[in-house]
Amino acid sequence: MRTFEIILLVTITILPFFKRSITKYLTPKQLLIVPGAIVLIQLLLEGIRWQMIPAYLVTIILLWRILMIDTSQKARFSFLRIIGFLGIVILLFFGWLLPNALPVFTLPEPQGQYQVGTETIYLKTSIDETITRDPSDKRELMYKIWYPSQEDVSDKESDFYIDNGSRMGFATKYGLPPNALNYLDHVDTHVYPNISVADGPFPVLLFSHGYGSKATGYYAILTELASQGYIIINMNHTHESLGATFPDGRITYFNYDFQREIADGSMDVVQPLINAFKDGLSYEERHPIVRESVINYFEGHIEDRWANDVIYTIDLLQEWNQEGPLKGKIDLDKIGVLGHSVGGGTAGKVAIKDSRIKAAANLDGIQWGNMIDTVYQIPYLYMSADWPAEHEDINSHVYINKSTNYFYETKLLKSGHPDFMDIPFMIPISAIAGTGEIDPYMGTEIINNVVTTFFDKHLKMDASANMKEVGSKYDLLEMVVHEGDSVRQKI
Repeated sequence: MRTFEIILLVTITILPFFKRSITKYLTPKQLLIVPGAIVLIQLLLEGIRWQMIPAYLVTIILLWRILMIDTSQKARFSFLRIIGFLGIVILLFFGWLLPNALPVFTLPEPQGQYQVGTETIYLKTSIDETITRDPSDKRELMYKIWYPSQEDVSDKESDFYIDNGSRMGFATKYGLPPNALNYLDHVDTHVYPNISVADGPFPVLLFSHGYGSKATGYYAILTELASQGYIIINMNHTHESLGATFPDGRITYFNYDFQREIADGSMDVVQPLINAFKDGLSYEERHPIVRESVINYFEGHIEDRWANDVIYTIDLLQEWNQEGPLKGKIDLDKIGVLGHSVGGGTAGKVAIKDSRIKAAANLDGIQWGNMIDTVYQIPYLYMSADWPAEHEDINSHVYINKSTNYFYETKLLKSGHPDFMDIPFMIPISAIAGTGEIDPYMGTEIINNVVTTFFDKHLKMDASANMKEVGSKYDLLEMVVHEGDSVRQKI
């Protein structure tokens, strides 16, 4: 919460129970100044947001009650007075809950040498859109580009946090009113739209989001990477992100009908895998059962479709490097890919399919499909959340062959699946957000350090980047380094 929101809530929590005592020292009119001034300052400096409505209601009731105080008579308890106090207590409960559950949060400040700029790019491709019902539809793609800049941003306004399509898609998913996320307007993103790109060229990273999540809900990690000297192409996989906002104002949301269609019968495919883990089969006994499910599960087709989006975009990089805002800024010999959840599995598929990828990172995604039968030829980072012991460790089978190069197997302890997004900042209540116990700022620091060091070492070819040092730096990080086919070193 913001400073004056906290001050206001503390004030109106104390006053209902002590206002009569305070009137021994202040007149009711003098006492009115305290909550009145605080709420006025809060509105002027921080602005109104709907989560504070219960607090504003309590303030109005308090102002009225203070005016009605008769200091010549003792307070009398009555049924109506008790009901009034209970009403205030209920309002105070929601007054504290709502701004804490949906706070105006502070994103981590980027630690790199560069300021961070952002641009959006829209493409209407000639590719048939297979998700919609209209056979004439062509695939449309929206990109948000993060990039390094050396421009002075002291007089610039930071980027709008999360586009309207993603906001409205998120609100719809969780049954919130359309304007429920307007408070995000107050978030400082540390990113500035349309500022100049620093002198390059820079390595480029293509980023793929989670299935049915906000494509731009990864400011914490993408901003840090850009500040460290990377151009990030943030994919928005149309119809399978929560929302895509096009330049003409159209918004395309997650296609729930298509999801139901492609997921039909999927439990029949994956249930043998679940049973194999549940029944305590040995790794060797489990492996052929897991392999069958991994190859045929429907999310593998999603990752294939998204991988095609990414590869289509890689094909455009040379053109983007010749004209437009990224002209001369892209190092076409240093292309990496990363993603979260299904996007992480997508990154793994792109790394297999496209030899232009020099390094890849999967943030807590299951690698569905044929990877289980092959081996990476490039440096690969797999970073998982701290799943409970009963969770099926599918990737222990998928990554059986790992890489002929470096393969980093890491785990962020006390984390949950959403901790790789901005979710722990947006919704800092783990029971609601599904996040882990790890402090969100510490979790983000560890993720950023691991991912940045990985790409510094294997994409920038920075000799000073030391993954083993990062692995030993944090108590909340487990790391096993597999170096080629022979060396296994636990940190």
